[in-house]
Amino acid sequence: MFKAFNRGAPWVAVLAATCAMTASADDGGNFKPLFNGKNLDGWKHVGPGEFVVENGALKSVGGMGLLFYPGEKFGNAVIRVVYKVSGDSNSGVFIRIPEQPTEPWMPVNKGYEVQIDDSDDDWHRTGVLYSFTKTLAQPKTGEWNTMEITLEDERTVVTVNGTKVTDFKEGSPVPEKKQKHEPDRGKRAASGYIGLQNHNDKDVVYFKEVSVKKLK
Repeated sequence: MFKAFNRGAPWVAVLAATCAMTASADDGGNFKPLFNGKNLDGWKHVGPGEFVVENGALKSVGGMGLLFYPGEKFGNAVIRVVYKVSGDSNSGVFIRIPEQPTEPWMPVNKGYEVQIDDSDDDWHRTGVLYSFTKTLAQPKTGEWNTMEITLEDERTVVTVNGTKVTDFKEGSPVPEKKQKHEPDRGKRAASGYIGLQNHNDKDVVYFKEVSVKKLK
């Protein structure tokens, strides 16, 4: 028994080391969920309307308001949301919000809204920085869709279902503000809070995942 154990011990050690390395690599690549699928613990809401949890997903109700995550500012990170829309509903994922909002318009004017709206023009449709950038491509969307927003210093890259829609760097030319509801122009913060928009009572959007992976 003792000799058999000794012969197997090196293999056990190698296997243990391999498993440890694999676990370490997996831990480094995992996204951290910000929404627990059960309730709104860890989130705050400002403005009219609300979000509720329905069948394990966040559901927008009324508006215009913003559900934001106050626990941490994010920069140099990948933000992933999995969402679906009802009809031509409108929503957005807000990034680079410099301070915790007390009303819904500060994030519009001081952060960026990554738009969710498949029915608008190329400056105001899904995956663009609302009215700042023009879509690079129109992704194919289905019932549930995956949006990934990569923040790397002053660069923002957005993909929807694997299709790159936006690749923007601070200081790049942007069109002038044309409509009152469009955001003010100006440089945004390198890191900030993130939030989800409930646009109005006619727009219903669901989010079943909101997660973040920090970049080194």
